[in-house]
Amino acid sequence: MIVRSLALAALAVLGLSSAARAETHLDLIEFQGINNLPVMAAQSQGFFARHGLSVTAKITGGSDELRGGLAEGRYQLAIAAVDNAVAMAEVAKVDIAIVSGGDNSFNHLIVQPDIASLADLRGKTVIVDAVATAYAFQLYEILKRNGLNPGDYVVTPVGSTNRRAKAMIGSQEDKATMLNPPFTTAAEQAGLKDMGSVAKILGPYQASGLFALRSWAAANPATMVDFLQAYIEGLRWSLDPANKDAVTRLLAEGLELSPDLAAVTYAIAVDPVEGLAKDAKFDMEGFRNVLKLRAEWTGKPPGPPEKYLDLSYYEKALAGL
Repeated sequence: MIVRSLALAALAVLGLSSAARAETHLDLIEFQGINNLPVMAAQSQGFFARHGLSVTAKITGGSDELRGGLAEGRYQLAIAAVDNAVAMAEVAKVDIAIVSGGDNSFNHLIVQPDIASLADLRGKTVIVDAVATAYAFQLYEILKRNGLNPGDYVVTPVGSTNRRAKAMIGSQEDKATMLNPPFTTAAEQAGLKDMGSVAKILGPYQASGLFALRSWAAANPATMVDFLQAYIEGLRWSLDPANKDAVTRLLAEGLELSPDLAAVTYAIAVDPVEGLAKDAKFDMEGFRNVLKLRAEWTGKPPGPPEKYLDLSYYEKALAGL
């Protein structure tokens, strides 16, 4: 379990005195991966501090932990597949607000080397974060389109992406899962096979985004805007080609990657088509696809997209930059 906090060193970079230290502390929870980059950048470059914030980011072990921690108030903010926010609203009846976008998941379907085609997964074990969440639905849909229906394969929940990657590399009995960078590259280096990207197979998909309890956001609108501005600044800094070397080092240090793997992850993050969304813009078409998959695989149609959104904080943040 990895915990990152904004340390005094970040303040020293800015030349700030102790009297000017951040006044508002926030606890954030997120999955480990390429989506961590804007937060790591905002921390390392002091953008949070400039906006009067101190942020501690915790890496979750799975979606259940993330959703429970947010609902119970142990974290004020979460960055994860926004299907988790929809699940909080529809299953746990927790009033949430998705406030920004982030990426299209970068997910690829990864299988063991003995799987020649997806039909070979019949009767085999596939692993997911949790059985009824975003990337599990992606996997089920891809398998369905290749002739495999529920019951044709065994589903085992393992938890977060890093846990699934470790399971796939460590056991040939786990035959398939969804992985995103840097775990896709690590899996391929370990001999696993890439069967294609979700973006190309399923089309637009709104994956990682920022969300919070609607009541907390409403009670802390200025803090919400401050966080989003620092987050967007961190993202802009990360995507600026002038910062390539610094960003690659940040990925290597923050995600504990080799220099080569960090370089590959950087290239994926900054890709103009499939990389991190510019200014964390929310993809409404991709979100409709999220809701469509959830409806199909839970049998319970969710509400309209607007039910889960409050982009007013994002719009105010963007207008102020």
